[in-house]
Amino acid sequence: MLFHGLLATFSLVVLSASKGYCTSSTNFVGADGLPTIQLDNGTFIGNQTGNVTQFLGIPYALPPTGDLRLRLPVANLPYKGTYNASTFGPMCPQQSLVLDPSVIATVAPIVGSLDFGPGSIPQSEDCLSVDVIVPKDVTVDAKLPVVVWIYGGAFEEGDMTLYPGEVIVQGSLDLETPVVYVAMNYRLSAFGFLPGREVKDAGVGNLGLQDQRLAMLWVQKYIEAFGGDPNRVIIWGVSAGAISVGLQMVANGGNAEGLFHGAFMQSGSPIPVGDIADTKQQAVYDSVVDRAGCSNKTDTLQCLREVPFSVFNDVSNETYSSFAFQSLNLAFEPRADGIFLTDTPQQLVLKGEVANVPFVTGDCDDEGTLFSLANANLTTETETNNYIASNYFTDASTQDLQPLFEAYPSDLSAGSPFDTGSANNLTAQYKRLAAFQGDLVFQAPRRFFLQQRYSQQDTWSYLWKRGKSTPYIGSFHSNDTAYGPGEVRDALINFANNLDPNGPTLGVSDWPKYTTHAPTLFTLLDGDVPVTLTNDTYREKAFSVMTNVSLAHPI
Repeated sequence: MLFHGLLATFSLVVLSASKGYCTSSTNFVGADGLPTIQLDNGTFIGNQTGNVTQFLGIPYALPPTGDLRLRLPVANLPYKGTYNASTFGPMCPQQSLVLDPSVIATVAPIVGSLDFGPGSIPQSEDCLSVDVIVPKDVTVDAKLPVVVWIYGGAFEEGDMTLYPGEVIVQGSLDLETPVVYVAMNYRLSAFGFLPGREVKDAGVGNLGLQDQRLAMLWVQKYIEAFGGDPNRVIIWGVSAGAISVGLQMVANGGNAEGLFHGAFMQSGSPIPVGDIADTKQQAVYDSVVDRAGCSNKTDTLQCLREVPFSVFNDVSNETYSSFAFQSLNLAFEPRADGIFLTDTPQQLVLKGEVANVPFVTGDCDDEGTLFSLANANLTTETETNNYIASNYFTDASTQDLQPLFEAYPSDLSAGSPFDTGSANNLTAQYKRLAAFQGDLVFQAPRRFFLQQRYSQQDTWSYLWKRGKSTPYIGSFHSNDTAYGPGEVRDALINFANNLDPNGPTLGVSDWPKYTTHAPTLFTLLDGDVPVTLTNDTYREKAFSVMTNVSLAHPI
């Protein structure tokens, strides 16, 4: 979904020079009739479409190019001059979508029906920008709640053009509870999540998460200029974006630093990953160094900064993606780095190092189906057991994993898409793998996070079971979009305004907070009864086994 706004009249002038923007108490229309806002000594010219005004592609950091590649992000200099903020900035470099040739023929009819990959705007290493979308009649002193969106894409892809933020703002206007919407680009793949001992020792791990944190600081500094309230900010994401939200909650010893005051996670929580410098991750770094021609250099990390963009980008793209045979065992993803994430994410949860803010977290019922399509060449139980052991739990013994194999049997009726009996049997092991992989990264971590935190902060959870009739993938990952009318969007907007997802349009009188005594799920269904309340007790034994194994042997 690409969105391009139409130019029209609107403007904002801002309030307090101490915050980094000009002093004024009124809104105005620029001399050319276009929406205009002044930040520092810079003038940003945006666009208007319908009831919203957009300021797009605003840089929040210095370009992470040249010697700033593979370094911590550096905040933008004070703005000066005139900026065209009417169109999206470039995407950060994207990972190539790779499918094993042996399975393409099997999965192409399924994958081909889905919208994968980035949009059509250019990619550039100079990509660290934010978009701000506001109601067209907002005033500087409106102090509206702020929704900060972090896109997903397996930490490999991410494109703000695919997510029409104006839909969120228009939805908030329809509910008469307006919000300001912010979206950010952050570095991806090897640019943002390069692993390895050298990266850890240099203190430059998880650069994509560091980018996100800097964008949140930008929101604190400038959002009042757009009519937003820096004291009413929630962070929100889907998939890798939701995982990012969860990791921002466990970063910095759980101190949110006032950067956000609530969190909304769709298909993502603090995940069961290990250390950035473990054996598997060091092999990824060494491979990148070798393919970039840096193996003979004394400082291999500095060499990676100095190789041409095209070389480094090609090396990143040559590394497997989430839709390759390795599936959710990603080469480039957040891991414990000793600084931003001082321990593995789930250990940080166990230690209680979690931002004490209200949160909502939910999953789709069939989280693992999309990610199991590329494993269609696994057809026997032995092959699948060996795959699970060698791909995810390389330091675990067969004895360690036997309870896990038993908890996820080859019985088709127990597999995903769930509740579909023996149907959707792409291969003899597909439904088993889909159940396992969806629970490993999404479902079990969500329940673990809730069980650890419900007594410390306000928590709510939901389950999306719509779309079960979709062949082979069912209620698949990211199908619960809030970028369209519906209960999830309304819950998000309610939460932004009240730090509580409840509201009159959800179809239930009360969505209770989650507790272990009453683990209530707001459940969205097909059919005549579109929403109901259910209990988060399904696959209890399997989730318990999964959590125990992944705590002992993080992936």
